Amino acid sequence: MNTLKGNISAVKTIGSLSLVSVMVGKTRLSAIVIDTPENSPYLQEGSSINVIFKETEVILGKGNSLTISLQNKINGTVESIENGELLSRLTLQTEVGKLISIITSRAVGQLELAIGSEVVAMVKTNEIMLAE
Repeated sequence: MNTLKGNISAVKTIGSLSLVSVMVGKTRLSAIVIDTPENSPYLQEGSSINVIFKETEVILGKGNSLTISLQNKINGTVESIENGELLSRLTLQTEVGKLISIITSRAVGQLELAIGSEVVAMVKTNEIMLAE
């Protein structure tokens, strides 16, 4: 699991869902949770929070012209690659710290990823968990 420490910067609640913005350093990440500030007191602006997501949920892209709906984008550099027959494990050095991404080995080849490649790590808003 990737775990980052941040602070809640905004909470927008509609019904039983809350869209939570978290600042991890200077990077804003978003998570949607089935909690509200009324039933989960940790959902307050300024609260310290852990941002957690699986390695398999980290999508990688190259280039800065990625116009897609993913809100959580983190710039980084490939630090290491462990290639397997089907899957590869990449360690990234990013603006928020080290991240791990597990993608298909085929995708590593298609993107021509190598140590030192600049990438954008992306995680869907609904794949991020928050924990105190």
